[in-house]
Amino acid sequence: MHTLDPAGTPRLEVAGLTVAFGGLTAVDDVSFAVGHAEVVALIGPNGAGKTTAFNAVCGLVRPRSGSIRIDGRPAPTSTVRLLECGVARTLQGLGLFGGMSVLENVLVPLTSRTGPREAGDADAGDVARETLDQLGLLDAAGTRVDALPYPERKRVALARALVTGPRLLLLDEPAGGLGHDDIEALTGVVRDVVAGGCSVLLVEHHVDFVMEVADRVVVLDFGRVVASGTPDEVRTDPAVEAAYLGLEAAR
Repeated sequence: MHTLDPAGTPRLEVAGLTVAFGGLTAVDDVSFAVGHAEVVALIGPNGAGKTTAFNAVCGLVRPRSGSIRIDGRPAPTSTVRLLECGVARTLQGLGLFGGMSVLENVLVPLTSRTGPREAGDADAGDVARETLDQLGLLDAAGTRVDALPYPERKRVALARALVTGPRLLLLDEPAGGLGHDDIEALTGVVRDVVAGGCSVLLVEHHVDFVMEVADRVVVLDFGRVVASGTPDEVRTDPAVEAAYLGLEAAR
């Protein structure tokens, strides 16, 4: 596990995050960090606040209080500024352009404004094809995205995030809707990304995938952190069982 860079700064640090919608507090004083080349997963039952916390990190919702820092600096709230800080994300809705080809979709962030991996017009196609090859999508480069089955569309969305060479990758339910073989392939991709020095924060319902791929797991329930630790630590925590089964945690 890699928690800090040599200077002692996490890749992502969330401190005292609180998000409210009207009178409803969806995220209540949540704190966690993602280290360099580390995978951290946010899990919890439906309505636990994990997606809201994730969206706050992505800049999609405004916190009432707390701080979000990337490499020790306040996180920006726009997609372009996040890319400039080396942050890329995938979302549940995928956000792909169905009438465009796979390659055209993956080129989008490179032909607008990239993050740490700059790519001019001459080599953007090479960078995109290299990323597609990494995800086993090169043969589908010229195929319209809306002609692909759902698991392949999810890989296209992941390729579009990875093509910028992010230092922090935010994944929203990456295993959702995937079968066993696709989840195994996704596990390999995440491990390759981390081996290259990228950090990963993911929100996921597929607990088996989380326990396989995550270095640390943060469990939310009713908007608060109820457990945090390694997969083995979290798996045996009574508060986690209480959150998922609706039991009263042992005191």
